[in-house]
Amino acid sequence: MQTVHALSPSQLTEFLLNVAITRPVFIWGPPGVGKSALVEQFARSVGLDCVSLLGSQLAPEDLMGVPQIVDGVSRFCPPAMIARKEPYCIFLDELNACSQDVQKAFYSLIHDRRVGEYTLPEGSIVIGAGNRAQDSAIVKPMSSALMNRMVHVHMKVSASEWLTWATANAIHPLVLEYLQQRPDHLWSSPPKHEEPFSTPRSWHMLSDALHAFGDAPSASMVEALAYGCLTPQHAAQFKAFGKLAADRHRLEAIFKGEARWPHAPEDRDVLYFLAQAFRARLIKALPQDKNANTGELQAVVHRSKAMLKDLAQISLEMAQIAVAEEAGQTLPAWYMIEVVRDLPRLVERQAKTA
Repeated sequence: MQTVHALSPSQLTEFLLNVAITRPVFIWGPPGVGKSALVEQFARSVGLDCVSLLGSQLAPEDLMGVPQIVDGVSRFCPPAMIARKEPYCIFLDELNACSQDVQKAFYSLIHDRRVGEYTLPEGSIVIGAGNRAQDSAIVKPMSSALMNRMVHVHMKVSASEWLTWATANAIHPLVLEYLQQRPDHLWSSPPKHEEPFSTPRSWHMLSDALHAFGDAPSASMVEALAYGCLTPQHAAQFKAFGKLAADRHRLEAIFKGEARWPHAPEDRDVLYFLAQAFRARLIKALPQDKNANTGELQAVVHRSKAMLKDLAQISLEMAQIAVAEEAGQTLPAWYMIEVVRDLPRLVERQAKTA
């Protein structure tokens, strides 16, 4: 399934409020972005119970029910969790992980809101969800007949919306402060091999585990938890951030000239984290159009180039990381021209290693 246009959680909620009440909706998205939680939240917002069915664990009879003889005639009796008298939201999670037989059992439920002789109460809502083939998840081709019975929408991660939610839901301070500095680490693409990877769900798991250790988990426990929940590269930087627990605002202090880049060999992981955070801050702060610069931004440009020079004296590799392209994100072209002019050593080294 090709992603044409994806919606953030708040946009998707608005979409459901206007579309799901009239037509069945199918939500596409990678694992761990909060599809299930969003549907449950949506159901509560419209005053309906949410009944979740996990497609990957269903057999046709779990939906259709089993036959019983009534007055000499066999009738299929749907399970009690489906055959309700009051309207409700039925959530078909992992719908595209179902077998073809189960998919066929859903045809009438999705299109006609009916299972055998049972019809969903007026005002009931049908929503499906599933991962995409490129997510290395368990998915099966969805039949064209099933595809054509639903309105399809894609869900994307929004770091700003997640951080707002996290602030109000007691997410561990270390997780919250890290992602405030590195919002680009909230989600990463599922890997092609078996290893943890970063998603809103995995950061939530890490937060819960850190809370379970109390106020001061040891550095070794923080490291073990990070590597057990996150993309390895993110885990390494989270570990370094943990070492900065007593001085989490060091990058700001370096910007103000109140502190220096760490230069001890044992602090290399901390230096790597700060270089990455420095780059992320520049990408956020610097406009693409040089003419949009203000006096305040000129001060940031001047100070950042001085910081790059100091960083290069400690580690040319780290300075190169601070200005390199990563995941399709680059510093503005006009800024890089100034870096080339004022710090040619960085570019010369990159050209030799290219």
